[in-house]
Amino acid sequence: MAVMSLYTSRGFHPSLTDWRNHSRFWEGRVEHVELGYELSGRCFGASRSIACTRWCRTVVSCDSGRASRGISAGAGQAEVDSGAHPVKFRYDVMLSEVSTWGIGGPARIYAEVSTPDELATVLRYCTCHNVRWFVVGKGSNCLFDDRGFDGCVILNRINFLEKLGTGRYRVGSGYAFNTLGVQCSRDGFSGLEFAGGIPGTVGGAIYMNAGADGQETGDVVQNVEILTTSGVSHSLSRDAGELKFDYRFSPFQKMSDFSVIVAATFDLQPNSDAKQRQRIYLERRKRTQPVTEKSAGCVFRNPGAGCQSAGALIEQAGLKGVAIGGARVSEKHANFLINGGGSKSQDVQALIALVKEEVHKKFGLWLQDEVLYIPYNQEQQL
Repeated sequence: MAVMSLYTSRGFHPSLTDWRNHSRFWEGRVEHVELGYELSGRCFGASRSIACTRWCRTVVSCDSGRASRGISAGAGQAEVDSGAHPVKFRYDVMLSEVSTWGIGGPARIYAEVSTPDELATVLRYCTCHNVRWFVVGKGSNCLFDDRGFDGCVILNRINFLEKLGTGRYRVGSGYAFNTLGVQCSRDGFSGLEFAGGIPGTVGGAIYMNAGADGQETGDVVQNVEILTTSGVSHSLSRDAGELKFDYRFSPFQKMSDFSVIVAATFDLQPNSDAKQRQRIYLERRKRTQPVTEKSAGCVFRNPGAGCQSAGALIEQAGLKGVAIGGARVSEKHANFLINGGGSKSQDVQALIALVKEEVHKKFGLWLQDEVLYIPYNQEQQL
C-alpha cells in the first residue's frame, strides 16, 4: 500500500510566466525586474531599477498589505522575506533527491517550509508571479518528469505533533505517517496501525485516504486544516459533515478552492492490542513487499469488490520481473515497480502502459493508476 505524499494538484492551474521575467542571474546591474505585489488580496505588477551584483538573485515576497524585497548573496539561493517568516529558495534541485523512486530532473525553484506561515508565504509568491507550484511530502506515490519541474516544488516539513487528550492527536501535514502510526499504537490507541512502514506524510495519507489491513485514514480523521487557493485558512470537520471519504478518495480531490492541507486532528480509540497489531502488519509488509528497494509503493488501485487485487492480476498476467530500461515489475509484489538502477521517468511510464495493456488483454479490465505523474510544464500537462 502506498501513500501519495504529493497531495495537491491545485498548484498546476496557474500558467507559468517565464521566471526570468521576475528573477534571474545577471552579469552586473538589473535595470528592470517585474515585481508582483499583493495588496488586500489583489496582485499587480510594478517595475523598479534594482542594483544586483553577480550571483545575486532578486525575489519578492507577497505579504498581505505590503511588499518586501530580499536579496541573497549566494549562488543558487534566494530568500523570500515575509516579516518573521523568511523562506529560502534554491534552484535546480534534483527531484530524484526527494522522490522514493529516485527519479526526476531539476526543479526550477525549490523551497522547504516548516510552518504554515512559511507555506503561505511561498504560495502567495508563486500566485503573484504566476509560477506553477507543487507541494511534496516524502515524495512517495509520485513520478516526476526526467526534465524536472518548470515551476516551484515546495517540500513540506510542517511536522509537529500535539496530544490534545485521550486518543486525540493534532499533527502537521508534513509529519511522517509511519511515525504517527507507530506512536499512536505504542500509546495504546487503534485506527492507524496500518500506517507502520508506509513512506508518506499525514497530508498525503489524508488526501489519498490511504488504507490497508481493513483500516483507512479517513475513518479516524476528525478535523482538517487547509489553505484555500486565495490563501485563506479554513477548517473542515467530520461533525459538520464536511469530511466524506471513500476508497482512495477524499473531499479535497474535488474541492474547487482547495490549495493544500496544513494539519489534521485524529480521534483514535483505546485498544490494548494496538501495539501488537501494528507490529504484525509491519512484519507482514516487510515479508511481502520490496520495502528496501526504490519504489513508489503500489502503482495501481485495486479494481474493487468481487475482483482480485491489482498485484494478483499483474502476477497472473506473467509480468513479474518484466523490465523496461531501469524499471521493472517487482518479483516480490507485482503491484510495485522498482527503480533497479538508472531508471528514467519514461521507463516507468512505458512499463505502466505495458502492464495495463497486458492485464487488459488477459482479464478485460483496465487498471487505474494510484501514482501521480507530474509533468514538466503546463503545456505537457494539457
